Amino acid sequence: MGTGDQALDWLCNPDSEVSAHYLVHEDGRIVQLVAEVNRAWHAGEGSWRGRRDVNSSAIGVEIVNAGHSGGLPPYPEGQIDIVAELCRDIVRRNAIQPEFVLAHSDIAPDRKEDPGEHFPWDRLHAAGIGHRVEPAPIKGGRFFGPGDEGEPVSAFQAMLAAYGYGVPISGSFCEATRLATIAFQRHFRPKKVDGIADMSTIETLHRLIGALERSPFEREAVAAV
Repeated sequence: MGTGDQALDWLCNPDSEVSAHYLVHEDGRIVQLVAEVNRAWHAGEGSWRGRRDVNSSAIGVEIVNAGHSGGLPPYPEGQIDIVAELCRDIVRRNAIQPEFVLAHSDIAPDRKEDPGEHFPWDRLHAAGIGHRVEPAPIKGGRFFGPGDEGEPVSAFQAMLAAYGYGVPISGSFCEATRLATIAFQRHFRPKKVDGIADMSTIETLHRLIGALERSPFEREAVAAV
């Protein structure tokens, strides 16, 4: 939206079929639009770790920013300080695990780009919010992209799916895999967002899975039993 007030009007309009629990303006003002105990319409169609109705189990925070269509302007320092304070309180009160602090683009890579590669996830992590590892350096080496097929592609898709992204494990680097890779890069390796699974992307994903308190592969195995 052009301004935060326009965004607020749209979020309050039932015809928009979109809402969020909180809206954080560029000057740090917080507007609560929906009680946390109620369901908001911020995530829409998507999934995370097999959950397709993310709206029913998520608290949505919208952050005023022009986004990709507006040239990806930086987020004001004060705005991010307030976002961090708000999220820290939400996470604490609701006992949200770090790996469940997500971007809208993580949940719906085919529809959403926000909050974008300029969002300072590292600052939130330093404040105790979210899951993060230091991104692996960008370098040469084998990589996968659209049209590639085989077991290595399946292994990469399995890691994306295990971490939470809704991708098929088909062995074919399909459009869904490319979009999930872009979403992953925006969140966890933002220096280069191109949808190509280079060694930096693969290693960063591997580090993230290894840094979880409990392997997502193990969780799936226990659930299957």
